[in-house]
Amino acid sequence: MNAILNTCYLSSLADGIKNSLIFYSHLIPIFFTLFLASLVFLKSRSNILSKIFLAFSLTFSLWMIGDLITWTSNNYYLVYAAWSPLVFIEIVFYILALYFIMVFARGSDISFFKKILLFIPALIPFFVTVAQKSVTGFYYPVCEAFNNGFLDQYKLYLEILILGIIFIYLLIPFFKKKVSYSQKTSIIVIGSMFLFLSVFGITEYLAAVSGYYEMNLYALFIIPVFLVAITYSIFTLDIFNLKVISTYFLVFGFIVLVGSQLFFVSGTTDKLLTILTLILSSGLGFLLFKNLHKESEQRIHIEKLNVKLETLLKQRESLTHLVTHKVKGAFTRSKCIFAEMLEGTYGTITPKLKSMAEGGLKSDNEGIQTVDLVLNAANLQTGIVKYDMQQIDFKELVLKISDEMKNGAVSKGLKYEIDIKDGIYNIFGDAFWLKEVAHNLINNSIIYTLKGSVKVGLERKDGKILFYVKDTGVGITDDDKKNLFKEGGRGKDSVKINIDSTGYGLFTVKLIVDAHKGRIWAESEGENKGSTFFVELNVV
Repeated sequence: MNAILNTCYLSSLADGIKNSLIFYSHLIPIFFTLFLASLVFLKSRSNILSKIFLAFSLTFSLWMIGDLITWTSNNYYLVYAAWSPLVFIEIVFYILALYFIMVFARGSDISFFKKILLFIPALIPFFVTVAQKSVTGFYYPVCEAFNNGFLDQYKLYLEILILGIIFIYLLIPFFKKKVSYSQKTSIIVIGSMFLFLSVFGITEYLAAVSGYYEMNLYALFIIPVFLVAITYSIFTLDIFNLKVISTYFLVFGFIVLVGSQLFFVSGTTDKLLTILTLILSSGLGFLLFKNLHKESEQRIHIEKLNVKLETLLKQRESLTHLVTHKVKGAFTRSKCIFAEMLEGTYGTITPKLKSMAEGGLKSDNEGIQTVDLVLNAANLQTGIVKYDMQQIDFKELVLKISDEMKNGAVSKGLKYEIDIKDGIYNIFGDAFWLKEVAHNLINNSIIYTLKGSVKVGLERKDGKILFYVKDTGVGITDDDKKNLFKEGGRGKDSVKINIDSTGYGLFTVKLIVDAHKGRIWAESEGENKGSTFFVELNVV
């Protein structure tokens, strides 16, 4: 602080009020800082972050105490002694703030060499202060000291550099493709520290330049808010529960404001009423915090379960790809052997051996299709598949797939009908995956219809494109409807008709339809009463 008001003559009523404001603006941040630092340290003594935060808080509180003395004391020697180390102390708590952010962002302590580099800039103000050169003069009539000009400039540029580095740490999560919960926490913590130091430094600089030194006093009132945000974010992980945050702030603020009245009231009755109100408020606040603590623990437990679930899903994804790769490789190798037998690579084979090779080849092809189905479902579910969205004619796509599937229905003795209404059926989608949708639904109807008919339909209805496949097959029971489009959700009796049923076909279809902002559902009157599958898509 380059200059200060004349605090040697605080005798008038107006000056008395100003003196109260000075105490009020300093004592509240000191109380909050020391209280939060102690709470954090007691909660996790072995945590390196809590130790750094404690050192930062103690250093900041020491600066606040020294600044308070320079504002209020009329003892020249005491003001001089408190004023001299202020610049050095301020630089130290800025460096500790940067140290805190670096460790928080890394998740572990930095190396000893980096610590040396980090704290080397504090040596210059330290030696200047020890040599008693930090203050170049003292104006006794108004108890005002004059700072070393070089030290002031050094402090300004160093604090700007520290704020710039912290701002870079703040921006890093925004460059990630997906901001996770922990990265959101980092934004809150680093952002709070950045605002804390920015408000402190900017108001101090503007006060020195403008001469309006009360600006520092008012700025100090908001510093506890940032401290609470930093502490609460790290050690409760409840930062996105606005109800809990606002409750903590309101209760803490109310208790501090009630307690601060003891500095202003003079009557015995007023003091007793204030103390009684403070005790009741603290008791109610304790009960409220106890309930919120339970809620916070439950939230943390849920968050840990979510993290564990995410890890398990990644492990399952890796296992799925490994298994499908191995299984598909085994099917492919045996498929090649059967194919070469049929092509005569191993010489002429008997009719019986040829029939067995054909059966083996067919079985391997079905196995490969099953593996691909499971793998596609896994890739679609995790977002690995990137859709090639283009304008396509869905009518042309359905006609082509329907014609290709016709022979399979006819060979089973089924009546196969294609009913496509006239009109324009342009949609925005991925032709490859939409073919999978049409193919899967038609193929399912053919497989699960033992007699009767299969009808493929396409029409425009209510401004949407409606594709459907209707059959007279085994139908869908109420129990099966509950799991119809879920992963592995095959009907309980489906394997009796289709031994290769996996439950991944309709699950894959739903993932594809959802990705196209469409809707899929099924209707059936029950077992052995047929079913109809509908897909609704948006027109271009």
